[in-house]
Amino acid sequence: MTDDGTDTREVSPATLQDRIDAGEPVRVLDLRDRDEVEQWRLTGPSVTLTQKANNRFVQARVTGDVDEFVADIDGEGPITVVCARGEASDVVAEGLREAGYDAHNLAGGMEAWARLVRTATVDAGLDRGTLVQYRRPASGCLGYMLIAGEPTESGSGDRPALVVDPLAAATDCYVADAAERGATVEYVLDTHVHADHVSGLRDLAEATGATPVMSERATDRGVTFADQITTVTGGDELAVGDLSVEVVAAPGHTTGMVALAVGDALVTGDSLFVDSVARPDLERGADGAADLARDLYRTLTDRFARFPDETVVAPGHHAEGTRPAADGAVTATLGECRDLRPFAMDAAEFVAYVTGDMPPRPANFERVIQINLGRESASDDEAFELELGPNNCAATLAEP
Repeated sequence: MTDDGTDTREVSPATLQDRIDAGEPVRVLDLRDRDEVEQWRLTGPSVTLTQKANNRFVQARVTGDVDEFVADIDGEGPITVVCARGEASDVVAEGLREAGYDAHNLAGGMEAWARLVRTATVDAGLDRGTLVQYRRPASGCLGYMLIAGEPTESGSGDRPALVVDPLAAATDCYVADAAERGATVEYVLDTHVHADHVSGLRDLAEATGATPVMSERATDRGVTFADQITTVTGGDELAVGDLSVEVVAAPGHTTGMVALAVGDALVTGDSLFVDSVARPDLERGADGAADLARDLYRTLTDRFARFPDETVVAPGHHAEGTRPAADGAVTATLGECRDLRPFAMDAAEFVAYVTGDMPPRPANFERVIQINLGRESASDDEAFELELGPNNCAATLAEP
């Protein structure tokens, strides 16, 4: 314990993520089973991770081989010990400290880190409004809240807001953040039927009294609660206070994908990411991927063509290990994205590129889709387990 009361025996998920985002060296000892570590882990360019079972430390302690145990942990500096819920890792971290090593426990374990949501303000060029980005580092999911009007200290709730692509697991976070910012959520919009996480569309709409919104083509996929949805199509506008939000048809990842243009920003959903483009196979499978890939090419090179290079791309996901900018947001300019390799291809080359070497599909994606269509349900704990791991919604990393 330090003089200011800080517990040096453990580190919070938020503090650890701050270190990862800052590019500070992070030396991790992960006590979970190897298959769990392979499914999802702490990631980042500065993270060095070693997997060792808890019983190996117990054995090393009994035999007096703790030094040898530590020598096999990759990296240098303090050791962050992690497990599923922060219990076994707390014991191991204490044992390492007793042996003279600088070690601390990840409080709450990987489960707590998986629930972490960070916020940042996107520079969208709005005179009277704020675009907030919500980032879940564990999965790379990005959502947004557009709030009209000037920030106030009253917390009166007189600032209309639109939430885009909310996570069901973070419903309380959006509600609390809206209240803190003096906002009233009037619309909740999903850019498409998600395959990597359970949507918070209905939960957040119910919690706030907001109007749930999806594209007409998305509901045509068989959304069972379509009678509760306000549908939009490309070219429509949503009024959020005195802000006008244009709905931009952006099919390709799915038939019903839409993007949103507001101020100097383009909220692209799962069409265009900061360093890659969307994969086209999650709705219709491999057999229908080529047709959707051709649609995605038209979205990127035709439907988005009218937006200038200076447009800020605010995507729906980021890749493993992506570091946010100094302001905490994961964004890029459209000009930077247009330097990516796929933009230099013709349509045929693009289709072959994005369908030729796709990564594994998101974990449990078929069931997640069924839940988001309203055809199946899942408890909070079930949904949490279904979402673990990277989103894998990109085609393949697109190098310039």
